[in-house]
Amino acid sequence: MRLSQYFIPVLKENPKEAQIVSHRLMLRAGMIQQSSAGIYTWLPLGLKVLSKIEQIVREEQTASGAHEIKMPTIQPAELWQESGRYEDYGLEMLRVKDRHDRDMLYGPTNEEQVTDICRTHLKSYKSLPLNLYHIQWKFRDEVRPRYGVMRGREFLMKDAYSFDLSKDDARKAYNRMFVSYLKTFKRLDLTAIPMEADTGPIGGDLSHEFIILADTGESGVFFHKDWEQTNLVADISYDEDLQSVVDRFTSLYAKTDETHDEATCPVAKDKLLKRRGIEVGHIFYFGTKYSQKMGATVSGPNGEMKTLHMGSYGIGVSRLVGAVIEAKHDDKGIVWPASISPFDAGIVNLKPGHAGTDSITDQLYQDAKTEGFDILLDDSGDSAGAKLASMDLIGLPWQAIAGPRSVDKGVVEIKNRKTGASEEVTIKEASARLLAVLSG
Repeated sequence: MRLSQYFIPVLKENPKEAQIVSHRLMLRAGMIQQSSAGIYTWLPLGLKVLSKIEQIVREEQTASGAHEIKMPTIQPAELWQESGRYEDYGLEMLRVKDRHDRDMLYGPTNEEQVTDICRTHLKSYKSLPLNLYHIQWKFRDEVRPRYGVMRGREFLMKDAYSFDLSKDDARKAYNRMFVSYLKTFKRLDLTAIPMEADTGPIGGDLSHEFIILADTGESGVFFHKDWEQTNLVADISYDEDLQSVVDRFTSLYAKTDETHDEATCPVAKDKLLKRRGIEVGHIFYFGTKYSQKMGATVSGPNGEMKTLHMGSYGIGVSRLVGAVIEAKHDDKGIVWPASISPFDAGIVNLKPGHAGTDSITDQLYQDAKTEGFDILLDDSGDSAGAKLASMDLIGLPWQAIAGPRSVDKGVVEIKNRKTGASEEVTIKEASARLLAVLSG
């Protein structure tokens, strides 16, 4: 994509309303624009990142055996009245009436909706186990929405729901989601730590929240240093004994600053680390809380009626965009992991109209596109300094930079955004070198 034909409304100054790094950088990089409090339009650059994260989440859910559906955003109130949550949920629920004066709501979550689907269609234990997921925009009317997409009112969420015949079977489904989450966050180049958590209004007696490490995170996290080993999630297969996998992970100490007790902590001080963290996912086993109230049963092996055991599993997809930025940035801007970068590389023509720089940057652009890479070519009329600053701001993993001076020398600069390391390669070698680092 040529920048002259693209829409990236980059801001030079820090927006006054942005209180945290991710909000500030997303506004400055032209990724989002606020529509109203806690509600944002996703502009082209931001939407590309959001879509890539969504796809990784989708692939890992499907790999775990879950099936994708799409439930409605507007739900009938009577489903929530059946479960007893309609009045209990509080003011975060946006309640509306349709033209026939029927009570409706903008769904903040989907336990009731999916239970209704399964009580309608599941009749026998032979249809189990079943896990249904969807990725959908949700709305919770936060009293004080803040921090951009990190705590907005409208947000994109992946929520999955498992249905099983027994508690033991439900625990197997829980373990598959546990592993799926570890794999998902690993693909986003994030260190994610699962921590035992309160089940809250969802209910149940088993829950873990997944917290990624970020220096600008919202809460303190104490954890065993082995959590930072990069191979913890490597090559976990769903064919393994997943209970032993989960046990291995949960045996490593990890507590928030609210639950950590220095006096009783079992980890030696030289192995205990403290960082900041951001919650990006939460999984629950809540048994028959909803299925019993809503009559979701199937016939068992002996013909007896069995109430379904359920779990729910959420990942904040739009929240993850902000969380990744909180974990991956420097004083120049965003530093995207390659897996979710909006473009694979940026090519910077420091002086459009100059025959030499036009020739080499167009050649690099076409060669990379031919090999299937998604490239942003800055062919705008901005100053050289503004171009370089903007390219650092939007955080693409690789940059190829050509100006009149470098072209006169017969070289092109190839720069790694994460490390800041750069090298000069000859014009003749430039395409091959750029393709090599992109194929890395």
